[in-house]
Amino acid sequence: MSRHSEKPGATADGVRPVLDIADLKVTFATDAGDVFAVKDVSLSVAPGEIVAIVGESGSGKTVTAKAILGLLPETAQSSGAVVISGNNVITVSPAQLRAIRGRDVAMVFQEPSTALNPVYTVGWQIAEGLRAHRPEGKRVGKKEARKLAIEALGKVGIPDPEKRVDYYPHQFSGGQKQRVVIAAALALNPGLIVADEPTTALDVTVQAEILELLRDLRDRYGTSIVLITHNMGVVADLADRVVVMYQGDVVEEAGSEALFANPREEYTQKLLAAVPHLGRNSASEGFTERAFQDKEVLVRATDLEIEYPGRLGSPAFRAVDKVSFTISAGEVFGLVGESGSGKTTIGRAIAGLNRTTGGSLNVLGYEMRDYRERTFRPLRKDIGFVFQDPAASFNPHLTIGECVAEPLAIHTSLGGPAITKKVEELLESVQLPRGYARRFPHELSGGQRQRASLARALALQPKLLIADEPTSALDVSVQAKVLELFLEIQAELGFAALFISHDLAVVDILAEWVGVLYKGRLVEQGIGNQVMGNPQHDYTKRLIASLPVPNPAEQAERRAIHQALIAAK
Repeated sequence: MSRHSEKPGATADGVRPVLDIADLKVTFATDAGDVFAVKDVSLSVAPGEIVAIVGESGSGKTVTAKAILGLLPETAQSSGAVVISGNNVITVSPAQLRAIRGRDVAMVFQEPSTALNPVYTVGWQIAEGLRAHRPEGKRVGKKEARKLAIEALGKVGIPDPEKRVDYYPHQFSGGQKQRVVIAAALALNPGLIVADEPTTALDVTVQAEILELLRDLRDRYGTSIVLITHNMGVVADLADRVVVMYQGDVVEEAGSEALFANPREEYTQKLLAAVPHLGRNSASEGFTERAFQDKEVLVRATDLEIEYPGRLGSPAFRAVDKVSFTISAGEVFGLVGESGSGKTTIGRAIAGLNRTTGGSLNVLGYEMRDYRERTFRPLRKDIGFVFQDPAASFNPHLTIGECVAEPLAIHTSLGGPAITKKVEELLESVQLPRGYARRFPHELSGGQRQRASLARALALQPKLLIADEPTSALDVSVQAKVLELFLEIQAELGFAALFISHDLAVVDILAEWVGVLYKGRLVEQGIGNQVMGNPQHDYTKRLIASLPVPNPAEQAERRAIHQALIAAK
């Protein structure tokens, strides 16, 4: 691979860059010796420019982002220059670094729920940043801090900021919490914001709102942004320039339109080819409704209702409201919708993990209304479950082999040697070496853990598989491999699947039949390519228009359509 970045400096018109990185090297000390995370990276960001740094996990993009704010751990050794407002972040004193943070550069973290402290109001947390990073010798009083916090919340579009400044993080939705984190970053009007995967955990509609907010900050206030992401649709929607990293190196750098139209490096070409694209490889191509009529129905929901009781006198919350659908043998049913739409609740109810409160839900011939665990338990071996976060679903004290073996130990009479052999076969079926059975979950990458999770779900050769957002946290290339593997195994074993996701392009690749949930109601369902290609419900139209595509020109058109739909709402 050749390198196409140049040493940064003043731009062609003589304007000083907001960020100037030259020959940045970062190594981490390990028991096996020093490991290079970043090798000779050079890049610059002009005033009012949005630069995206992209690459797979381990490429060095997040390490580069943390180096910009001097947030590297003590085990890291860095050299080169990271210049912001004439100061080299690598060599300044701790006091100078504290002054630079917040005033000249601020960071928006990936997960707002962990970035915000649950026991303090959001106004207090924004004010904390104002007090910590105030200019030397200037005191920020309570009234002024509160006023500035309200202004910051208003700037990022939080409704009624005078009241909500006193709210706690749990009183905000996921998208609003991310806006609060951005407000905290904006409190001292920094010239540069570093946004590390700011939309990864968000639904497509909320993601569209956050991207519009970041674009507005650039256009209205001239804020420069370094965007760290693996979502190439987000890059196409927002970035002026793209820096591609691989194993600590910058392998390609170009304007957004040029990079997507004509990627020069083989790695960049593979990265773009792995991005799911709505309509490109639809699983439902050529299907008709007749294709589903003669198959055995494994799941039938009729006017399904699921309510959660209220607390302290508050009314009950209906998470699923009169939903009807079927899942037939061998079919992949895609269930899409925003967070809170009820899709995970439905998946858990099918698996017997949530109770139904109304209507009917028949699973493998068993009525789930008022079911008893003792009578349902024999059917559990016919249901596999792939969770969104395998790191959380695996016991960290058990090896991967022991985790995969659990269903076999519970539901079969196989002995130790037979289980060991079966586990090795399962790992090989998901393209993991047999030796990985002796490793612990933390020793596997995210994609490898998700493959192991799939192996565990398939251990008993289930008739029905429930996959809840199984690829949402994966890099595009790893996601592509997991999706390809899923399709191969599903075609070989013929199990039915409920695939839950907010990524419409992923669902389009896998699902023959698609249902769209909105606030607990199934507002539209049908053959996948028909729902995606010709949506009938206004919510489905907004959902599809919210999905960024990896093509800047096409994405600009889709953004205009989405804004028109929002305006007409």
